[in-house]
Amino acid sequence: MREVVLDTETTGFDPEGGDRIVEIGALELFNHLPTGRTFHEYINPQRSMPQDAFDVHGIGPDLLEPPQNPKPGAITLKDKPVFAKVGQAFLEFVGDARLVIHNAAFDMKFLNAELGWMGLRQLPMEQALDTLAIARKRFPGSPASLDALCRRFAIDNAARTLHGALLDSEILAEVYLELIGGRQPDFALSAGAASSGTEGLDDWRPQPRPSPLPPRVTEAERAAHAEFLEKLGPHALWTRG
Repeated sequence: MREVVLDTETTGFDPEGGDRIVEIGALELFNHLPTGRTFHEYINPQRSMPQDAFDVHGIGPDLLEPPQNPKPGAITLKDKPVFAKVGQAFLEFVGDARLVIHNAAFDMKFLNAELGWMGLRQLPMEQALDTLAIARKRFPGSPASLDALCRRFAIDNAARTLHGALLDSEILAEVYLELIGGRQPDFALSAGAASSGTEGLDDWRPQPRPSPLPPRVTEAERAAHAEFLEKLGPHALWTRG
């Protein structure tokens, strides 16, 4: 089963009010194991960056008003592609995989707004699995943020000083596997996927051996067992048909 764990960063909360996506990070799982395939893009939102949004993710200091001089290593956005340049590649990466998202309604709202402005196909909500909803159901009344779930499952998120889409996707993948019952809930089949490829694993079924295994009981052991049964007499359970 193919899944894509996904996160976005944005300029705010409402795409219909002018907010845009500034980062997409996604990674692929197959049978609950990371394959190493990822999708990651910083995106020029073609608008200014609100201070509140910048304080959350630290992306786009060059879009702040008034403008700031980016610190070394800061992610600037004016030289990054607009969504129209990456939208089709994103859809091709996602395909028909299940999307694992924390607070899925938020990210899906932004993704479908951006895709809609491009005239590309929308992502149906039923394609998304909301880990926030799963966490709230499993732990009612408890904090269900990504940081809170990392603390609950002892997942190291020390690198998460600011939000970042790809880093959050990597952390969410670990949280998701804990939420569904363990980091390798189907290890036996997934190990096969990692070693022999992914083709046909969804249809895997146990098959009979092409030839029976040879008997492991020796003739001497058979003779000793028969002698033992004979000593038990005619009323022993083993001699009853």
